[in-house]
Amino acid sequence: MGKVSWKPGTMIYPLPALMVSCGSDESDYNILTVAWTGTVCTNPPVCYISLRPERHSYEIIKRTGEFVLNLTTRALARATDWCGVRSGRDFNKFCEMHLTPIKGEVVSAPVIAQSPLNIECKVRQIVPLGSHDMFIADVVNVQADDSLIDLKTGHFDLEKAQLIAYSHGQYYELGRRIGKFGWSVERKKKRK
Repeated sequence: MGKVSWKPGTMIYPLPALMVSCGSDESDYNILTVAWTGTVCTNPPVCYISLRPERHSYEIIKRTGEFVLNLTTRALARATDWCGVRSGRDFNKFCEMHLTPIKGEVVSAPVIAQSPLNIECKVRQIVPLGSHDMFIADVVNVQADDSLIDLKTGHFDLEKAQLIAYSHGQYYELGRRIGKFGWSVERKKKRK
């Protein structure tokens, strides 16, 4: 098998398909879809989103300094795509997609009630990079759907949540679990 040189680009896929909610009160609540997102640091918990300055939500997040990352599921796939191709300048996305805004516990931005996991963030720094600016943010609170918490282990069941991912212009359901962190070096228990 050979290799072919291809034009430089961001081919790091798949990525999470997230709905980012923002606004400080119902009059300016908005949702945008992003895939340019990720973890920056564990302790303290820091994440980022990268936005084009011309996006409607860009100014809202810059002004308020807050946003919420809302994980998306198979049931939210249509709303995820729709919120990514329609502008909040022209539509009330919560109303159009029948999504329920709930005030964040720590931030003023709303969480999306239908999302299984909501990550409340406060912007720490905005880094201009070119076509996008990176909003680096502290995670200040996480809300999880209680039906997805395993009461025995206390873990959030991502597989049960039916999350979706974005890969090179397409949405995909996440498949079955194939391992866990460290499974490749785990010692097998001896039978007695």
